[in-house]
Amino acid sequence: MAQLNPEFSRPVRLDTLGDVPRAISVEAGAEERAALARRFRIVAIDRLEAEAMLTRIGDAVNVSGRIVAAATQSCVASGEDVPETIDQPFALRFVPEADAEIGTADEEIELEEAALDEVGYAGGAVDLGEAVAQTLALALDPYPRAPNADAILRAAGVAKEGEEKRTGALAGLKDLLKK
Repeated sequence: MAQLNPEFSRPVRLDTLGDVPRAISVEAGAEERAALARRFRIVAIDRLEAEAMLTRIGDAVNVSGRIVAAATQSCVASGEDVPETIDQPFALRFVPEADAEIGTADEEIELEEAALDEVGYAGGAVDLGEAVAQTLALALDPYPRAPNADAILRAAGVAKEGEEKRTGALAGLKDLLKK
């Protein structure tokens, strides 16, 4: 769901799109990157750019492209800064909010492999910047680890020498399954 005032807004009017793909490049400025870093609760975003091809098909807009970003997060074990570079393709489809599939927490949704993520829009424009910001959030490592994270965890008694990395809410599940 898009915010009312996204930090990195790049609206693209629907009446400028057609069935011939339109290339659009977006880049977040320093203030936008700082605001996104606060929103995502990470240390910093030093770079956020995307190249995209937008094609309108009726009320829907298909988007494919590439996101390039440089971010810094805190290590889950030590709190040290962990730099991360993201360079990956993305694909999504903007659909009118009335057509967007809105599931509930209890509802199980199965997507086909070729299915595109759907982003709802209202009015006469889609927000490519917000879609790129959300793509970045999904691409970030959910458990960033500094090179010395294993040593810190062993020193804290959380992991033993030679053990596989086990952190997070389900870390003890492996031991339970052995019993």
